[in-house]
Amino acid sequence: MNKFDKWLPLSLLISIISIIVVLLLTVDPTTLEIVKEVRTEYLLIAVALHSFSYVIWGTRTHLMSRALGYKPRLIRSIEIVISSTFVAALTPSSVGGEPLRVHLLHQDNLPVGCASAVVLGERMIDALLILMFAPFALYIFRDVMSDSRLDTAFVMGQIFMVVVFAFLMFTIWKPEKTKSGTRIVANKIAGLLGKKSSGKHHKLIDRIDHELEQFHESLLKFLKEGRKGLFYGAGCTILFWVVEFSMLPIILLGLNQDPPFLLVYAAQVLLLIIIIIPATPGASGVAEIGATTLFSVFVPASILGIIVVAWRALTFYMNLIVGGIVSFKILKDTELMKKLMK
Repeated sequence: MNKFDKWLPLSLLISIISIIVVLLLTVDPTTLEIVKEVRTEYLLIAVALHSFSYVIWGTRTHLMSRALGYKPRLIRSIEIVISSTFVAALTPSSVGGEPLRVHLLHQDNLPVGCASAVVLGERMIDALLILMFAPFALYIFRDVMSDSRLDTAFVMGQIFMVVVFAFLMFTIWKPEKTKSGTRIVANKIAGLLGKKSSGKHHKLIDRIDHELEQFHESLLKFLKEGRKGLFYGAGCTILFWVVEFSMLPIILLGLNQDPPFLLVYAAQVLLLIIIIIPATPGASGVAEIGATTLFSVFVPASILGIIVVAWRALTFYMNLIVGGIVSFKILKDTELMKKLMK
């Protein structure tokens, strides 16, 4: 079965059902009156902000690649990150976006190990930033909301992020043990498939070792002479999340609400931790329900569903549409697209 035929309808179905449930529970006679007075210029600003976030993200990839001695075109880097948002919207915890970015950067003449270092380096900076701000966000919400289910989701999300971050740090400081562990796993899988004695199996092990060495060397290069790339990457990351988190208060202003900015930003930090858990394709359902719960602290019940729909339209459906268009533009002739379309 075509993978898109499986993941896209499932992701959309879960999201649409969740949105319908939220709307049924929140829409009342005053909702229509508020929507009639919506200021569309603010919604257009929110769309522009999300579009600008693609440029910031692409610039981060571009600058971090340059720090390793490679010079992908800026427009190409922006196309790569936009394309990855489409695949990320179809896979649990956005995990599909990273391999695609590595593949496309490799096509742009970066060795796989270097491309992996850039992509995972970006995610490490993201994780560090979110982990730094999570305690403050929890402190802000501690007195306004108490929900044991949300507490569990926060803890699970933070544990997941810490485990991934710890694994990445382990691969930096203990590359030989990482390679040994990879060989053991590859040998076990090959044994189960009955291919342990094949020449292809040994070539694959050698290729994995080579790419792990490149990955390790690239990360060390970031920490040494490529530290400027990490500095630029951190700056772009901060700007990226400020822009992304600014869309929600702009949407609220468009519906003539007075957003409490501190609560709005804190809610989105906590929501990001929740949706990082690999549960559903594109975090569908999880994002809508989590947003409804967190946003209810500062959004009137009558427009809560509308706010969630508008926020999700930008952070999910816009990624599907724009990312899908760019993906088919730059992937239509590649082997990866042929594999994805099977």
